[in-house]
Amino acid sequence: MSHHYAARAYNNVAVDTTVESASPHKLVLMLYDAVLKQVRLSKIHMERAEIAQKATAISKAIRLIDQGLRLNLDMQKGGEIAAQLLALYDYCEQRLFHANLHNDVAALDEVTSLIEPLRSAWSAINPDGARSSGVTP
Repeated sequence: MSHHYAARAYNNVAVDTTVESASPHKLVLMLYDAVLKQVRLSKIHMERAEIAQKATAISKAIRLIDQGLRLNLDMQKGGEIAAQLLALYDYCEQRLFHANLHNDVAALDEVTSLIEPLRSAWSAINPDGARSSGVTP
């Protein structure tokens, strides 16, 4: 994963100021956390009929996935796992677009249910003991 591009994506949505000092492993966790936070916020705004705020939160979640997670997959080193993550990120983006257009809370819940296990699995990895597989979500 390109630490520079992921850090820039994270900074672009102004989620946290500690990005520059984060390790690549920690940055992925921060990106997952930021996506989940924006999806939660969009759900709250949707339920309150706060259309502009909902759209902003969904747009931030999409940007985090697109520019922070999806864009930085190493398709050559990551092989089939990277391809599957790419498809999953594309699907999450589609569901977020759908949720925004149709005020679909279930679509937001679906994205959360797809991202949370990835976040948990990535969190369980010991970056000091793991070798690079080329798959950085």
